[in-house]
Amino acid sequence: MTGVEHGEYLADAHGGSGARSVFLGGIITPTRRLALRWLRRQAHRLADALDPDPRTTRLPDHALLPASPGAEHAPSQLRFWAADLAYAEEAADRLATGYPYCFTAREGPAWYRLTARPLFTTARP
Repeated sequence: MTGVEHGEYLADAHGGSGARSVFLGGIITPTRRLALRWLRRQAHRLADALDPDPRTTRLPDHALLPASPGAEHAPSQLRFWAADLAYAEEAADRLATGYPYCFTAREGPAWYRLTARPLFTTARP
């Protein structure tokens, strides 16, 4: 008997705005947990690149400006998602059932999307 099974997972990160999308990185992993770990690392990498800590980063004076209160803030969304264990379990459960998982952080017209999906192969008899 043959069937479809998923043994590997594709995780990738994209960013964009409007009509443009940019591939920011990707990986194929043997387990869904490793795919999600990679996504969490990418969330932190993107957040740190978008919103560096002014105490540890050498930047010109006035290079960083505070975000307006109540505004969408993609780095905060990415950090929150990466730290939330409930999101991690939800994502792992979704991948275990064979469905893709996607998280999108937005700030104005810009967006950053982290996606994991099972790679399906045909099982051998």
